[in-house]
Amino acid sequence: MSFAPVDQQLSLILRGTVDVQVEDELRKKLETSRETGTPLRIKAGFDPTAPDLHLGHTVLLTKMRQFQDLGHHAMFLIGDFTALIGDPTGRSATRPPLTPEQIAENAETYKTQVFKVLDPDRTEVMFNSAWMNEMGADGLIRLAAKHSVARMLERDDFKKRYASGQSISVHEFLYPLVQAYDSVAMKADVELGGTDQLFNLLVGRQIMRDYGLAPQCILTTPLLEGLDGRLVDGQIVGDKMSKSLNNYVGVNDDPLDMFGKLMSVTDDLMWRYLDLLSTRSSEAIAELRERVGSGTQHPRDAKVDFASEIVARYHGAPIAEESAAEWSRIFSQRKIPTDIPEVTLATEDGSITLLAVLTGVKEPELVSSGGEAKRMLKQGAVSVDGEKLQDPYHKLAAGKTHVVKVGKRRFAKVTLS
Repeated sequence: MSFAPVDQQLSLILRGTVDVQVEDELRKKLETSRETGTPLRIKAGFDPTAPDLHLGHTVLLTKMRQFQDLGHHAMFLIGDFTALIGDPTGRSATRPPLTPEQIAENAETYKTQVFKVLDPDRTEVMFNSAWMNEMGADGLIRLAAKHSVARMLERDDFKKRYASGQSISVHEFLYPLVQAYDSVAMKADVELGGTDQLFNLLVGRQIMRDYGLAPQCILTTPLLEGLDGRLVDGQIVGDKMSKSLNNYVGVNDDPLDMFGKLMSVTDDLMWRYLDLLSTRSSEAIAELRERVGSGTQHPRDAKVDFASEIVARYHGAPIAEESAAEWSRIFSQRKIPTDIPEVTLATEDGSITLLAVLTGVKEPELVSSGGEAKRMLKQGAVSVDGEKLQDPYHKLAAGKTHVVKVGKRRFAKVTLS
């Protein structure tokens, strides 16, 4: 197999990475790969602890796709065994383990979603239960003997919990060791992980040496800030993208909603997203920056192109074009969507409160709870037939159809019976 020159590969591979352990070793692996025509074995693992992936997860997957595009072998590991332990990374308390049924269900959705980024024909999907279930208690004890408690307590989250007297269960110490042994079983040349996984990845290098294998190289990628990230003192700051914080873009989001969310980010955050999520070359992004900086291209147009790229990746180019046109109708031209979901709600005594309407519409969901409904009303983010309303107990009469809008992207045509 023919591979691109090593410097060209490294230019793409290292873009957007934080930690590289060790670059000289990685260069040598790439040189050997090119000389022998043998693809490197690239590992990335995800525990199926939740059913949905968001763009924060795809930072890592995009890096793996770059390796694929360079001709290397991608090994997507679903940690169905490690999910039984629960990853303690960044936790201030022991994570409750999932049931085997939950793990199996989440794993199936992962297999579907990852192929929106990875090439399925060049991806090997693996489950670490395949080798861990065969290891047995004696094998696990031998594995545990290869690492010390003192080294485990060097890990930041363990150190903090130990110093504050918080409980650390013994099984949590097994997590980094099992993740490390995965690299042994998979014979990984390179392992990818978020910056919060650096300790675990380094344990993998050590354990591979203990088993007589060449240690894997490590590449860590940043934790992607959520939609509310902002520039402070020259740096993007904010909570990482998270479904629980409602600052995320889901891989399975509705395309128009995905497009609108990406258009809502600040111009500064757009560049961060471009660096970490776009498949464009560093040179192409630098040229775009120059055009925007010189005023020859408006930042909004650059953002439209980026949002279109991401929507096309997960929903296809035709739908991305439709989403861009619909977004322009709704937000640039201040018009309502062409295809609003229609809902019928029953009233009591011929009328219904606005609060009951907002919480009663479930498909599509206008609000997640009564608390969010009141918050959106207070912020002036709710309108009925184009009129902003703030009173949750405002009465709407039966026998009419209303266009209800919440925030910038949630619409429903509600008929009251």
